[in-house]
Amino acid sequence: MDVSLAPAGRPSGEVVLVLQNLVQTLRSLLGRIREEEARESNEVFNQQHFWDTLGQTFKAISQEATKLSLAFSKPPLPLVEDCQKLSEALQNAVLAAAAMYCRLPKNQGMTLRKSIRDAIAEVVDGTVQLTEVILSTPLQSLSQEQLMTTGGVWEACEQVSRLPRDNWAAVLLVITAYLAVVKDALEEMEQARADNMNPFNDILEDDELGAPGNQDTYWSEADQQLLAPCLGLMKASKACLKKVIAAVKTYGKADTPEHVAQLDDLADITNEVSPSVDELASSMYPPMNHLAVRFNAAKLASVLKKVLEISASNHSCLASEAGWIQFLSGAVDHNMNKIKGLTQNAL
Repeated sequence: MDVSLAPAGRPSGEVVLVLQNLVQTLRSLLGRIREEEARESNEVFNQQHFWDTLGQTFKAISQEATKLSLAFSKPPLPLVEDCQKLSEALQNAVLAAAAMYCRLPKNQGMTLRKSIRDAIAEVVDGTVQLTEVILSTPLQSLSQEQLMTTGGVWEACEQVSRLPRDNWAAVLLVITAYLAVVKDALEEMEQARADNMNPFNDILEDDELGAPGNQDTYWSEADQQLLAPCLGLMKASKACLKKVIAAVKTYGKADTPEHVAQLDDLADITNEVSPSVDELASSMYPPMNHLAVRFNAAKLASVLKKVLEISASNHSCLASEAGWIQFLSGAVDHNMNKIKGLTQNAL
């Protein structure tokens, strides 16, 4: 009997220890990647070399993860020495990818760094899951779970080709994602309003009376008046993000540390828009608490004002095309003043 094959097709104690150590090492690395601080550098950054090397490390991780998975796909299982080699090869490939991320200087952009960090973290997490599946699944044939986790590593490694190559592309990508969330929230609320002012009318109708069975599940007349300026704020949020995206797409640059940092500022402040929109939308559903709506609307208005303020001083917003900033600032004020007036009695 193979010394590395334990009863019921499970790895021997020595092999298990090697795989457990691999999991522990990868988890520790995952924590360090997430906590890694950007470094300052005056060296000339070779973008082509960076991306070529990073792509090679992702490819190596995919290959080594595949080798490890295949080694545990059918009897006989690898000897402890072979398992050690497979483990070290995968670990070294992951370390190489992490090392490339650490070499990316701060002046290339924090948004770009985050996109690469998240991609590497996903790869590392996938290799951890694969190793844990190998440890927990009795070996009879290649299990569905092992196939899925191996495929998950492949998919995570393939995304390197889709990562943004500079901070300009990275910032555009994240703000576009924020816009999609805002659009969804706005469409959902507009649909709810269109459904006879009752987002739950399809499930909460009284069978005998043909009327809503609970007065708290639809909007009162006062609620309906408050909906319009709240929706106006949500529409201003959507318009604001669209305008920022258009400005960055047309005039944004990642050619100097100052421009890179300005793009990061836009990414940081626009990141606050979609959560604020969601909070306002959640408070707009019946039974509506007017004080909560006022608070959430004021929070969103404040975030939008910050977005407009930062946009006004950003290199991507030309003075000749800054009219939209003043227009949207006025729209935010108009809707917020209406909300304040309609919720005055709630104070």
